[in-house]
Amino acid sequence: MEFSAAGRLEVRITTADVGKRVSVRRLSEAGAAGEKFTDTVGVLTSWTDGVLLITRKSGESVRVAESALVAGKVVPAAPARRRGPAASYEELARVAARSWHPVESERLGAWELRAAGGFTRRANSVLPLGDPGLPLDEALTAVRRWYGERGLPAYVQTATGAAGTQELLCAELERRGWVREVTAEVWTGPLAPVADLTGDTGVVLSREADETWLARYQRKGVSEVALRVLESGPSVWFATVPGAEGPDDAGGAGGAGGAGGVAAIGRCVVDGRWASFAAVEVDPARRRRGLATAVMAALARRALDEGASASWLQVETDNAGARALYAGMGFAAHHSYHHYREPAAAGTDR
Repeated sequence: MEFSAAGRLEVRITTADVGKRVSVRRLSEAGAAGEKFTDTVGVLTSWTDGVLLITRKSGESVRVAESALVAGKVVPAAPARRRGPAASYEELARVAARSWHPVESERLGAWELRAAGGFTRRANSVLPLGDPGLPLDEALTAVRRWYGERGLPAYVQTATGAAGTQELLCAELERRGWVREVTAEVWTGPLAPVADLTGDTGVVLSREADETWLARYQRKGVSEVALRVLESGPSVWFATVPGAEGPDDAGGAGGAGGAGGVAAIGRCVVDGRWASFAAVEVDPARRRRGLATAVMAALARRALDEGASASWLQVETDNAGARALYAGMGFAAHHSYHHYREPAAAGTDR
């Protein structure tokens, strides 16, 4: 916090600092026995009618009464990463978009409207990397019309917690009644340590998501449209571990048991220096035996052969097993991402 020359805490932020990352201390409880304070760090997304709205890295919005402020200052846009590959949010967002192509897309200024028949929110949401070229209300009206013409609810994918992310847009969407339906995190890490984790364990690599692979995939009844999304990307690889006696560690969100005896699967897209991991799933009866690690290691070795050096993946905030596994591989959180659904629209699959 900032101190005055006399050694007292000071509020050194104003309404002109909206859009900047700040650290504030507020009085949360007062009484004869003493005072209690709460500290909040995040992006100042508004300051109106005596109330500050601060969006934390997780996307959570915190309201702070101006009258309760004890101290405040502007802080650097994002803390320096101590490990893992350096990357901007925009670079990762574009790489992620190329790894999961929609079937149809259209530009609205610097926004990309994406659709794939409702298969996953990522392929059926707006990626807003810049100015839509219209006032926000008009842009959102155009978005809702575009998705409505396709029989789909409108979603906007946003991010928080890194330099260049969209805390201000999140706040504006929430003011207009858009509902944050999904929050997860993008983690990054060096690729070579993943490739070194284990030797050959019978992982089979293929360019296609064949029937064997799809038997384990958690989304059953995959359509032709879904296959087009799954097989999209600069250089796509699918990993399969055929049925075996030994199960796996805490890797993915495994599907139902059985699945034709398929023990584990995974997907990797190589794009320049980046390798993305997704759909790492294991037969529930074969978990905690290293299969998720084996799948990722085999895919990582192939990605290294194609020139990649860094990796990224997406993980749910409540998936403790996967988070522990990935942290052990050297991954760390880069930013949070969210899907906002238009008001009064039905949900769809992530």
